[in-house]
Amino acid sequence: MTRHDIVFLKPGSQKALYGELSDFKLTGLEPPLWGAILAGFMRAKGYATALFDAEIEGWSWQEAAARVVEAGPTLAVISVSGSNPSASTMNMVGASAIARHIKEIAPTMPVAICGLHPSALPGRTCEEEHVDFVVRGEGFETLPQLVEALKAGADLAAIAGIQGLAFRDGDRTVETAMPALLDDLDTLPRPAWDLLPMERYRAHNWHCFDDITRRQPYAVLYTSLGCPFKCSFCCINALFGRNTIRYRGVDSVIDEIDYLVNTYGIRNIKIMDEMFAMNEKRVAALCDRIIERGYDLNFWAYARVNTVSPGMLAKMKRAGINWVSYGFESGSKRVINDVTKGYDTSKVMEVVRQTYDEGLHICANYIFGLPEDDFESMNETLQMMFEINAEWANIYAAMALPGSQLYTLALENRWPLPESWQAYSQYAPNSLPLPTKYLSGGQVLAFRDYAFDAYYKNPGYLNMVREKFGTQTMEYVIAMSHKKLERQHAVI
Repeated sequence: MTRHDIVFLKPGSQKALYGELSDFKLTGLEPPLWGAILAGFMRAKGYATALFDAEIEGWSWQEAAARVVEAGPTLAVISVSGSNPSASTMNMVGASAIARHIKEIAPTMPVAICGLHPSALPGRTCEEEHVDFVVRGEGFETLPQLVEALKAGADLAAIAGIQGLAFRDGDRTVETAMPALLDDLDTLPRPAWDLLPMERYRAHNWHCFDDITRRQPYAVLYTSLGCPFKCSFCCINALFGRNTIRYRGVDSVIDEIDYLVNTYGIRNIKIMDEMFAMNEKRVAALCDRIIERGYDLNFWAYARVNTVSPGMLAKMKRAGINWVSYGFESGSKRVINDVTKGYDTSKVMEVVRQTYDEGLHICANYIFGLPEDDFESMNETLQMMFEINAEWANIYAAMALPGSQLYTLALENRWPLPESWQAYSQYAPNSLPLPTKYLSGGQVLAFRDYAFDAYYKNPGYLNMVREKFGTQTMEYVIAMSHKKLERQHAVI
């Protein structure tokens, strides 16, 4: 069997994180973007590279570890960057178990872990996990040097000269300097989608409300990395070390879309950018190129209330960006201002109307339990949810995610945090949100679940879904809303 220089693995934790929802096929199954980016990068450098997705393969943690060991890599890398900021911490559940099993089978095999969560907590990850190295940041400079050092039999003193690492040396943790960010994203090769079973990934259910039976195949892509904003609840920039955004060229993005469509027959695509709809000139240029192709595509992308315009939305719709995801977060101006969200709450309904007028659907994001939340402000958010009546709503309880300002504040103020990484999942039985200044985490969780039921069982919402998408989709939503979550900490 061919020996690999490097193997990347996406851990699988669906059952642990989503409970019974994972069995109902409500969750999307997304290809591992960062794993594919890094695998494509290392392969283009000439390294023998493999990329495994334990989640899509349905491997147990023991099976995933055995597959990695069988590949015989110089370096095994477990990637825990998820498809949204919260996913990295949650996926530490599977990452931790797989690393432990690898070391049980092959104690001398070098194991590294990379992603947002390890970058946010490199020292703690080194101390707690069965890994030899934490790769901090993107990994473009770090991984080639680390593989070469391991091939050469370098000792830890030599490895300490590689930027972007953390590791244990005896009873101390060594953290090397963060490398500079890659300036030109167009120098990166296409992500290694060919190393994955692309036909098996499936879109989120709401993304395909127009035809709930066409969730496969499904792809993700990025047109930018990072975010320039500083929302206190967000941890995304822990991977990059600073608040910034870098763009791919339009030609590069179009080439990848062409590849996905022509190679895999992709229709459903998530644009992974933390902030796609921001630079109107760039958005228009990219959309024009997609429109020229004449593809029948179904995209969704993120935007902010203060970054869109009617012209931008119209152009996005023509390009097949049928869904736009807004972070409304709260209906309370006081709560929004406290988390430095940075938009005028009085403009929300104007933007909502513009979005609907241009024929786009809204995926609305709400967070209950931000630091200034009380029952009155959370009820304001619930009323805003009813008023917006978005075709889909992600309804979250606030979590102090590692790498976020809220996490730092929680440590400084000794606020109670989840007792395990699994408990950072919104849907896990032991999920425990952040307490507010006025409410316990259990009270926040109970209100979040109440708001979920109130929204998805609301006749006004269900009638809207039936009118826009048909009876089958409405019945799908009804079935979903009757799935009950097990909760250990929810209190009235």
